[in-house]
Amino acid sequence: MTQAFLYKRIKMTAQEFQKIIDFAIAREEESIKFYQDLQNETKFQGQLAMLKELESMEKAHKAALENLHYTNDFHIDKVPNLHISEYLTDDVENLDLNYPNLLIMAMKREDISLHLYTELSFRFADEQIGTLFRKLASEEAKHKLWFETLYDEWLKQGN
Repeated sequence: MTQAFLYKRIKMTAQEFQKIIDFAIAREEESIKFYQDLQNETKFQGQLAMLKELESMEKAHKAALENLHYTNDFHIDKVPNLHISEYLTDDVENLDLNYPNLLIMAMKREDISLHLYTELSFRFADEQIGTLFRKLASEEAKHKLWFETLYDEWLKQGN
């Protein structure tokens, strides 16, 4: 039995669809602010550059959500999962702002968004909306993979 059968499927109106998109946009705005706030706290140029890149990625997510149309024409990539973030602390709010901890914070944020969109993809009976959320989950999985790869490379350098 797949996970999809474990959830009650919900039919949705266009207004309800827009509310969900607005919710997703608000999540991206939270992420943008999170990375902007961290930029004000960091003391190292390398961290600042990475945080600006993260902010840029979140702004791109927000723009994509703002320009979404009710369509089923999405290509959804299968993204490998390194599972690194699953073995790291969940208490990211109390981490120091060093390079590996910034990667951990970013991994965790992307992982939360990935799970949120995956859950939403199973909850809606409308196939277009389910597909939309699978696409968003795939995008978050790509970003999580990127951070996990950076973290893995950092570890391989003997850190």
